[in-house]
Amino acid sequence: MERLFDRALLDRHRRRAYATGGGTADFLLRAAVYDLLERLSAVNRRFATALDLATPTPLLAERLAASGMVDSVVRLDTLPEALGAHGILGDPERLPIAPASLDLIVSALALHWLNDLPGTLIQASRALRPDGLFLAVLLGAGTLTELRSAFAEAESTTRGGIAPRVAPFAELRDLGGLLQRAGFALPVADQDRLVVRYDSIFDLMRDLRAMGATNALMERDRRPLRRDTLAAAAAAYARDHADPDGRIRATFRLVSLSGWAPHESQQKPLRPGSAKSRLADALGTVERSAGEKAGG
Repeated sequence: MERLFDRALLDRHRRRAYATGGGTADFLLRAAVYDLLERLSAVNRRFATALDLATPTPLLAERLAASGMVDSVVRLDTLPEALGAHGILGDPERLPIAPASLDLIVSALALHWLNDLPGTLIQASRALRPDGLFLAVLLGAGTLTELRSAFAEAESTTRGGIAPRVAPFAELRDLGGLLQRAGFALPVADQDRLVVRYDSIFDLMRDLRAMGATNALMERDRRPLRRDTLAAAAAAYARDHADPDGRIRATFRLVSLSGWAPHESQQKPLRPGSAKSRLADALGTVERSAGEKAGG
């Protein structure tokens, strides 16, 4: 399998972010956790065992434990310092979880960093008991599109070529398809657009660093970022993506995924041809065979 992300480098970025505390740069994670818990509260059900799958900090697990919607929550992460009180040290691409052992799996702002997201979704589906629920929020296509375009122009101008600096994020439709392929019943994928304003590109990049979300692509340019390239990127960003007050915009697409482990009690689509009444009768029209012209 071709690797898109350098997971070891990503862990180093996260350790650095952990060491500095992150400041107020957890706003994106807090938005994702709020969205996920709101969706879970609509289920109106208590879950016995839940797994927090690689959420960057213990925030989701802590909020979930305090919500009263689960009896116990366990975190899985690659970083020991991120596990919290109850955790499993492990790789989210190779889940050390027994089949049919969980009632709920949740994840916030982690799955878009995986090299084998389809494989992880399949493993998550198998780890759930029948009628268990999977809920995740991740970044989708359109995230940081302004930063991507600014650096593309700057590098083309100053270096004569473009180096990948912003991760490619999956399309909403593709993510919904992955849920189906993984065997989830009643799959749902939707997204919200969050626009954050900054004084400059440098403030945005400072927040990304504090999130542990800087460039971890395998095909990244290993050379140091030149000052003239950074200056050109800042100018292009301010020219093309600034509001009248001079502040720049940064777009984040939060994609929410949900799916259930199959169970006989769940609703199922009707078989083709099983309808008891005709659509033409309901609409008050005359049914015609394919190819028959109106008025014929």
